Amino acid sequence: MTRSRAALLALLTMVALSPATAAHAADEGPEQIVNGTFDAGTAPWWGTANVTLAVDEGRLCADIPGGTANPWDVIIGQNDIPLVEGETYAYKFYASATPAKVGRALIQLPVDPWTQYLSAAPEMSVSGNSYSYTFTAPASLPNSQVVFQLGGSAEPWRFCMDDVSLKGGAEPEVYEPDTGPRVRVNMVGYLPTGPKKATVVTTATTALDWELKNAAKETVAQGKTTPRGVDSSSGQNVHTLDFSGYPKPGKDYTITADGETSRPFDIDTGIYDQLPADALKFYYTQRSGIEILDNLRPGYGRPAGHVGVAPNQGDVSVPCQPGVCDYSLNVKGGWYDAGDHGKYVVNGGISVYQLMAAYERDKAAFKDGQLNIPESGNGRPDILDEARWEQEFLLSMQVPDGKPSAGMAHHKIHDQNWTGLPLLPHLDPQLRELHPTSTAATLNLAATAAQAARLFAPYDAAFAAKNLQAARKAWAAAKANPAKYADPNDGTGGGAYNDDNVTDEFYWAAAELYITTGEKEFKDFVLASPHHTGDIWRDRGFDWGNTAQLGRLDLATVPNGLPDRARVRQSVIEGAEKYLAIQKAHPYGLPYNPPDFDWGSNNLVLNNMVVMATAFDLTGQEKYRSAVREGMDYILGRNALNQSYVTGYGEVASKNQHSRWYAHQLDPALPNPPRGTLSGGPNSSIQDPLAQRLLQGCKPQFCYIDHIESWSTNELTINWNSPLAWVSAFLADKGQRSDCRVRYTAHGSGTFTAQVVIENTGRHTVNGWSLRWSFLSGQRVRQDWGAQLSQSGSVVTAKGQNQIRPGKSVTFGFTGANPWGPNPAPEVFHLNGDRCR
Repeated sequence: MTRSRAALLALLTMVALSPATAAHAADEGPEQIVNGTFDAGTAPWWGTANVTLAVDEGRLCADIPGGTANPWDVIIGQNDIPLVEGETYAYKFYASATPAKVGRALIQLPVDPWTQYLSAAPEMSVSGNSYSYTFTAPASLPNSQVVFQLGGSAEPWRFCMDDVSLKGGAEPEVYEPDTGPRVRVNMVGYLPTGPKKATVVTTATTALDWELKNAAKETVAQGKTTPRGVDSSSGQNVHTLDFSGYPKPGKDYTITADGETSRPFDIDTGIYDQLPADALKFYYTQRSGIEILDNLRPGYGRPAGHVGVAPNQGDVSVPCQPGVCDYSLNVKGGWYDAGDHGKYVVNGGISVYQLMAAYERDKAAFKDGQLNIPESGNGRPDILDEARWEQEFLLSMQVPDGKPSAGMAHHKIHDQNWTGLPLLPHLDPQLRELHPTSTAATLNLAATAAQAARLFAPYDAAFAAKNLQAARKAWAAAKANPAKYADPNDGTGGGAYNDDNVTDEFYWAAAELYITTGEKEFKDFVLASPHHTGDIWRDRGFDWGNTAQLGRLDLATVPNGLPDRARVRQSVIEGAEKYLAIQKAHPYGLPYNPPDFDWGSNNLVLNNMVVMATAFDLTGQEKYRSAVREGMDYILGRNALNQSYVTGYGEVASKNQHSRWYAHQLDPALPNPPRGTLSGGPNSSIQDPLAQRLLQGCKPQFCYIDHIESWSTNELTINWNSPLAWVSAFLADKGQRSDCRVRYTAHGSGTFTAQVVIENTGRHTVNGWSLRWSFLSGQRVRQDWGAQLSQSGSVVTAKGQNQIRPGKSVTFGFTGANPWGPNPAPEVFHLNGDRCR
């Protein structure tokens, strides 16, 4: 059953006690608020200079000015409220808004860092409502502050409040998420072939009967569950239900077990067809420095952000923090990192890498016009155009020649101070600042620029050359400054993204530079790095701070001349086996199971799936592809909370991710995040006040709230959607393995001659054939014989009309041109659409 938005908000923010119980608990402690009924006027309540407080019909009222940017631009509050550590307080008030508004009700530290002990977002109506909350004070404080933050509205409005009360002695609030039926499934659906599993939450310890029913409620399959015991990640006793043997496509299937019926799902070959595009379309509405066109994204149109148009101070000439540098840079563009207005090189690096890596895995799968972005129709695949928007920003963060630390990259750029929710990018008035350079940021630039150099070579030779030049400069600068770390305390206005071990970034950058250039310096660095032979497959997965895995994956899959290539490939398979074992042991089929879940756990789950998917590409062994398919079940509903973490996918899905412009929960005029947006997911550390209030003692899978204020569990970011795009593209790939073998040999450097032999290793004759492969970078076919060749970007298609009988082969050849760099033999070939074994 789907809750209304208002009901969900009430569940998340209102006290769980009955009104009578709450009133009784509140009566047990002394009143902390002075003059909460305003019978004695407005004192000691105070307001910011832009409001005048007055009593109107027994209530405190104020006219709130429009045109403010942040909630804290208009405040009404009372100081010197004592709190006692461990005491649970009942906080209640009446409030109205004309017209209706969402405000902020906070109890907090009265000075920087303004630590919040209670944070609520009451939806205030014209007629007025009473609100009630509880919280437990984590520390004793003689002078806390009760405030109502009321700024951030474009138009003026009127606020009134009454009966404000804060009393100790309350019962602690108990938050119970609505998890729906106890049978948990992938609510989007399952592919006809491959695993189809569900999880049943039950007290039973012996096998249970289950039934699979179609849309007509007819039983089409049945069986017995497998008891799995208590799952440590959820604290639930669960059984696994396996209906993998049922292949018939259809809509609205359900599974019944232990008296419970699952939410509906489909069985269909096309369940993942749209997800790659939706996951990638997320990036257009995250763009900085460009108007988001409503005709391209209906409901998401907005003016360009941070282009120097008032009230923006803009990104077109951004100074450094005081004492950092004596210049300004034009760093307009790029993607906003998350739900705020910051832009970070280290997070942008892994994000743009994964988009380009998804393209490099199968270049023919991505087309021009696929994403409906402003660049569609320019002859380049849209995924490269979207990646270029970020890569141009990363290039702009490099210190110019002639300046101190030339070639290094600034770590980040964001507002001088934090902004509030909601705040559209073009309305942000704060000063933007460049933060100091870092070795990590510089190596991220070196890696992605080297990768971009080879991928853009067929489309824009000048841009490719610009990237390669920037990559070389960044590499040299990083070697000269190998331990310049980001300040872990530099977290005002944006995240610190600090990392005091960059040996993994050095390895990744060297790998990308070697693949692109083939040069000895980079090969030697790769071979000497401890990351080259070490076990880099963390249980928790790779992320922006652990990037050696990116280098290992590309060295295994992108053609190159590394002497120990076979060992590198085997190491990826070993990593996949590790995650496969974790998944098999997990009752929810999760290839991630640390004792505590990380911030952004969903992206770590997906990154572990990237490793397993790569193992499938390397071996063709179905167990790895099946593991990726089962892993996606967790993301789309087969989890303890029985919800999908991708907006728009599944009957119950995340929709209130933390964002300043996808902020419908706070402002009905704004949208929810676009379809295909991944939530960060369960986070055992629950750092935000809302999660701390409601989720104390949560088991890892339950450390999540779909609420815009829960930035530690429900954030959206560019580096969380990037593995979603990569994995969903893998899942949407319907290519099978073909019984063929291809031998490709080439001679020459700048101009080369190649011969290709296709062998039919199967039992059936191939009547007419089409062979497809991709070059590494800018190689071009000039003249062909024995087949008809065509080329789009780096993708080449050869066609022949002759037969290839079992055990026989055909041969064709061509001359080509290689403008620069290595010219390795392609390693992946598709015959009539299917990949040769």
